[in-house]
Amino acid sequence: MGKIIAITNQKGGVGKTTTAVNLSAWLAEMGKKVLMVDLDPQGNTTSGLGCRVKDGNSIYDAMMGRSRIQDCIQKTNVKKLRLVGADIRLAGAEVELVGEERREYYLKTLLAPIREDFAYIFVDCPPSLSLLTLNALAAADSVLIPIQCEYYALEGVTSLMNTVSRVKRTMNPRLELEGVLLTMLDGRTNLGLQVVDQVKKHFKKEVFATTIPRNVRLGEAPSHGEPIHLYDPKSSGALAYQALAKEVLSRNKKA
Repeated sequence: MGKIIAITNQKGGVGKTTTAVNLSAWLAEMGKKVLMVDLDPQGNTTSGLGCRVKDGNSIYDAMMGRSRIQDCIQKTNVKKLRLVGADIRLAGAEVELVGEERREYYLKTLLAPIREDFAYIFVDCPPSLSLLTLNALAAADSVLIPIQCEYYALEGVTSLMNTVSRVKRTMNPRLELEGVLLTMLDGRTNLGLQVVDQVKKHFKKEVFATTIPRNVRLGEAPSHGEPIHLYDPKSSGALAYQALAKEVLSRNKKA
């Protein structure tokens, strides 16, 4: 059965979507069957993988019961990586679901029949603690939290962890912390290194050994619709996400 990992941080600009695209792509490149579910109405994961959605084949259509989830899965330019894409229409799901019973469990119900088809299912969440994010947390086995190496790195993380704890207590008792990923590290600055120490003291062994550096090529790759390992496989960003994928595999040896 595939492991569902929600990638979330309600703070924007922390490398959440960059991580979703490149971690999923590297795992697929390493031979794992991977599904990427874009649950962010901005649709940046979808475009970052060189894909687009049409009426009838997005996660919004599946959540609204207009399409089967199986019919919304599309191929990407990475052989074993599949995508359920999103666009701005997904923002309407918040309003449309708010009056529904068990509205937090729509994504869990959708993913149940296809879990067996993949080794990993990643969910890229919107940068907010919204109903969509709650759907991801209710469906997930674990949460991966990217944290940017900047002065206010831990700002908001306490609120996120409180939400994760509440979801674990009330909706999803199996939910665990997959790990905390330090992103956008400039190792030349004292601030970056201080933040690394601060986060490691706070989260201890839950912090991934791999850190993601600031890298221009990582920023360029989405405009070409390619994961970093296709756009510039020798860049520091590509090598970092390759190391992260290996670390995720090591932590999940049964997957």
